[in-house]
Amino acid sequence: MSEELTVVVARELDSGLADAVAGLIPQLSSSAAFDRELLERVVAADACELFVAKLGETVVGMATLVTFPIPTGVRGHIDDVVVDESTRGRGVARALLQAMIGRAAEQEIRTLDLTSRPSRVAAIRLYESVGFVRRDTNTFRFAG
Repeated sequence: MSEELTVVVARELDSGLADAVAGLIPQLSSSAAFDRELLERVVAADACELFVAKLGETVVGMATLVTFPIPTGVRGHIDDVVVDESTRGRGVARALLQAMIGRAAEQEIRTLDLTSRPSRVAAIRLYESVGFVRRDTNTFRFAG
């Protein structure tokens, strides 16, 4: 019997979750470093929700939903979507996205955005398959 895939919002940070996130971050970005204090801030922040995908009791993926009000409505942004290499292709990322889309609907978020490098062809295909649409825009970053 295969283990059930579940997606939950992390409400507290324990050592098991911290260890799992520490293992996922290098699979997300070669330049990012794990910072437990920062992760504690994410879990505690009102504007952030850390969605965690589990197969049984094992954390196999995560993504962050950030929500914020601006004068034109409440907006949302999805960041740091990552699935453990050992479980890719099993619907984990789709389950994370669907859970976040559901949460965005509950919160009456006007728009939900995410970005992806053009080289991430499979990820882009997934994003489009759950309803995200490419926008004719440029992304700018200030890293002062």
